[in-house]
Amino acid sequence: MKSITINGSKRESVGKVATKALRNAGRVPCVLYGGDQPLHFSANELDFSKLVYTPNAHTVVIKLEDGTTINAVLQDIQFHPVSDKILHVDFYQLFDDREISMDIPVKIQGAAPGVLNGGGVLRLNKRKLRIRALPNNLPDYIIADISKLKLGHKLYTSQLQNDAYVFLHPDNTVVCQVRTSRASMNAVEEEEDEATADQGAVSEATATDSADATEAQNPADAE
Repeated sequence: MKSITINGSKRESVGKVATKALRNAGRVPCVLYGGDQPLHFSANELDFSKLVYTPNAHTVVIKLEDGTTINAVLQDIQFHPVSDKILHVDFYQLFDDREISMDIPVKIQGAAPGVLNGGGVLRLNKRKLRIRALPNNLPDYIIADISKLKLGHKLYTSQLQNDAYVFLHPDNTVVCQVRTSRASMNAVEEEEDEATADQGAVSEATATDSADATEAQNPADAE
């Protein structure tokens, strides 16, 4: 998995006044968990653009002023409710021998026969899947092969199993599916309506013919 470098500076004070001063200076207060004790630091808000505002998943290399580098993943992020500015970021330290849980984006591969030939539409139920794996086994994305999906078929997490990681979802979780399009459903309904109308017309015509035949056989009754 690709990594993004965040240049950080250790925080000497973690009070509200110091935190407000950091934000006014365009820096984001951060905390790194997972080590012997939490590490408080700050980083330039612009450094988070490639990490936060992207659908891709990345690990992080936190580079401190003293030259220390720490591998981590983004754990939590807080935004301002009005301005959407980043208020606070939590990281979790990575260790080569410890598994980590992370949301990984799903990448569609192939063409579904149910879409190409069946007139269906592809629905992506899960844009990201949560997995657990060792840091070195974290994938950039999870491939969902839809080349065998026919109309009405679904692709489950049980069909995407990989020895390198474990899905933190039930096996029957639907990743994507091919559904009948609204246009196709409308066309079917119109055909059914036409068939019903035709059947009604035939029944009415048959009834009329029967009445005429009865009248012809009993002219006295008709008078």
